[in-house]
Amino acid sequence: MQKRTSRFSLSFRVLEKYLFALLVVAATTALMFFVGRDILGEGVIALLYLAPISWVTARWGQGPGVLAAVTSALAFDFLFIPPFFTFNIGSLEGWLLLGIFLGVAIVVVGRIQHGLSQAQASKREATLMYELSVVLAGAHTREDVTRTLARQLQQFYQAELIQVSVEGKDGPAVVDIPQWTSVAGKPDLVFPIMAAKGMVGEVRMWRNGLSLTPADDQLLNNLTHLSALALERADF
Repeated sequence: MQKRTSRFSLSFRVLEKYLFALLVVAATTALMFFVGRDILGEGVIALLYLAPISWVTARWGQGPGVLAAVTSALAFDFLFIPPFFTFNIGSLEGWLLLGIFLGVAIVVVGRIQHGLSQAQASKREATLMYELSVVLAGAHTREDVTRTLARQLQQFYQAELIQVSVEGKDGPAVVDIPQWTSVAGKPDLVFPIMAAKGMVGEVRMWRNGLSLTPADDQLLNNLTHLSALALERADF
């Protein structure tokens, strides 16, 4: 019952974002209609519609932003492009204006979402780097460093299996996370752990055939470099 209630609450919150997007567009439309299309002009109205579209996207994400863009285009056509109070468009100029507006609106939504995704990824990377550095500060042996790196990578990438092997004086230290997990086939990713003196180990990752994005690949490089520094410290 609790899980069903939580799922209902989550669905309502998602629906609420789309409803607010419609309300923002409706309020903007009502304000511009009250001022008057003859005073504002079609070009200015098109530009003013980009403001609520941008705000909705930045506030609630790409889905509500796209809904705001489509709704704005329909309202723009119905109320401000002749013939009025119909979805028919009576001139080539009207078609061009509506098409350009909708194209620009979708591009604006995409660019804002891209910027938000990059900011979120940077925040996530900074958090993970900080958490790993804190945990590694208390790791005093190669086994501790290896286990810490494997655990953090498995949690972050949600991999089916992470295997980290590190060379040592008494032979390689190998850690599998989750433990006792057997995976058939070759790993989806093999990544070296590089220190100042060269390669000191490698990470093998199984992700059900999923590859890493360039951003994930760079993050993995940063994480292994941080672990390599901890390994060098553990040698002393």
